[in-house]
Amino acid sequence: MTLFDAARGRALLASAAIFTLLGLFATPSWAVGAFAVGKCGAYGQAYDYPAEAAARAAALKQCKGECTAVTMKRACAAFAVDMANPCGAHAYAVKPRISSSLNAATKKCYEFGGKECVIRAWACDAKG
Repeated sequence: MTLFDAARGRALLASAAIFTLLGLFATPSWAVGAFAVGKCGAYGQAYDYPAEAAARAAALKQCKGECTAVTMKRACAAFAVDMANPCGAHAYAVKPRISSSLNAATKKCYEFGGKECVIRAWACDAKG
C-alpha cells in the first residue's frame, strides 16, 4: 500500500463520516396537515406530519364532538364561527395562503347565515 492509497482511504472515510452526520441532523420535509371542525366552535389542528392519515387522526383527536377533518398539503386552513350563536353558522377553508383561507372561511360563515363571524382558529403546514 502506498502513501497515496492510505491518504485516499482516509479521505473517503472522512467524507463518509461527514455525510452520515449530515443525515443525522437533516430534518424530514413534512408538509401534511389537517384541520378538524365541529359544532359550537370545536376544532383540532395538526401540521407538519409525514402522512395524511396521521395528521387527520391527530386533528380529530383534539376536536370535541362530531368533527369533520380536512387536509392541507402545503397550504393553510381557517375556521370561522358566528359569535352571535357559536353553535350556529360556521365554516372552514383551505387555501395556499393564510390570508386567502381567513377571508374564505369568514365569507362562507356569513353565507351560511352567520351574523358576527370571526376566525376561531387557523393553521398552516410547513410549506403553507
